[in-house]
Amino acid sequence: MSRPPVMASPPVPIPVSTSRWKSKLSRSLPLYLSVAPFFVLFAIFGLFPLAFSLYLSFQKWDGIGPMRFVGWNQFAYLLTDSYFWQAIINTLEIWLLATIPMICVSVVLAFLLASPLVKARGLYQIAFFLPHITSIVAIALVFGSLFSNQFGLLNALLTALGLGRVAWLSQPWGMKCAIAAMILWRTLGYHTLIFLAGIQSIPTTLYEAARIDGAGSRQIFSRITLPLLRPVMLFTVITSTISGMQVFTEPQVLLGNDGGPGREGMTIVLYLYQQAFGSYHFGYGAAIGWGLFVLIALFSLLNWLLLQRSWIVN
Repeated sequence: MSRPPVMASPPVPIPVSTSRWKSKLSRSLPLYLSVAPFFVLFAIFGLFPLAFSLYLSFQKWDGIGPMRFVGWNQFAYLLTDSYFWQAIINTLEIWLLATIPMICVSVVLAFLLASPLVKARGLYQIAFFLPHITSIVAIALVFGSLFSNQFGLLNALLTALGLGRVAWLSQPWGMKCAIAAMILWRTLGYHTLIFLAGIQSIPTTLYEAARIDGAGSRQIFSRITLPLLRPVMLFTVITSTISGMQVFTEPQVLLGNDGGPGREGMTIVLYLYQQAFGSYHFGYGAAIGWGLFVLIALFSLLNWLLLQRSWIVN
């Protein structure tokens, strides 16, 4: 007696959503893998140190022994630390001495470079950008010879003019002016090119119409260029604030880890370095770093609010 034929079971249908998900994954997986190295490196060298510094700010640690949890004590001490507040004042004074002249001069230089009368504009752009990529340590060494109390070139010039010597690296304002001069020389060309790019993005028809109406260069600069440069100026002020609050190499090379006589050249980052790597108070150094983060955020917000007001650029 013959057996009845065995019927094959029908194939189980694959859900449409699952098939679409696999197809989408197969298409997007190479794209995710191509950008994965950046996120892996950022997690290792950016996100992890950031999280660890926040954890460390609640610990008392000398870098060798075990950590001891102290909670908010280091932040509370930070608010009463006179040296920290002195470092904040020093940093703000240096930032004002460097940033205000830098913005004013760079806007004028960018306006002059944008003039059609200027020849070899590319050569000027290269010359202006070179200080920005020069080693900060080398710049500090050169300016140290310029502002030296005994054998500085500035004092030699003052003596030749019949004026008295100035103790640039001993007097409070002399030290701040020396540091601000280094920052100004290093950042002036870079921000000039930023403003030049902003000026070149302004439609030339506006300038042509203004000249037809009889406007002079001063009126064009104040009535057209400056108002339309407001977004670029906002970017420049905020980035200058962020970099100005993190000044470290200039005072450290020029004045040493103590910030010079009376700590008048001590900046916030230099004080952080002194506490963390000089006194081995790594937890307190991390707390100073987070205090610096709060200050940068507040001043960036303040700059943004001020530059949004219509009376800043009329």
